[in-house]
Amino acid sequence: MQNLIEPDKRVDELAHAVIGAAIEVHRHLGPGFLENIYEEALCIELEAIPFERQKEISVLYKGRPIGKHRVDLLVGQSLMVELKAIEALAEIHTAQVISYLKATGLTLGLLINFNVSILKNGIQRVAYTNNNAGSWRSLRLGG
Repeated sequence: MQNLIEPDKRVDELAHAVIGAAIEVHRHLGPGFLENIYEEALCIELEAIPFERQKEISVLYKGRPIGKHRVDLLVGQSLMVELKAIEALAEIHTAQVISYLKATGLTLGLLINFNVSILKNGIQRVAYTNNNAGSWRSLRLGG
């Protein structure tokens, strides 16, 4: 069994802050809106934390830049947050977060789906270790 490296304490604290802010947004808005509504509200909740919205990242192929992509939120320059407002999260959404983590060199991402009755059921924490095996681990908070 491989040893997976957990993100550092600072990144974990940012994740907890973002989850708390997302819960507050969901408490006020509930499910049913488009993703951009939740993104706007979450940005209001995160005003005290440094973050970049729709952060452009370079995509490399074998060390060569081949294009640009945007991630929903980059918090504290160390936590990637991908927002959704869909019926259910699928494996492809986790794979998307892993690809973003690889592209940015970050170790932790949150995948948050606001289109659920209880938000903890829509939050997935994705940790990625950039080692030879490209290890990753995903944990859905709501089980």
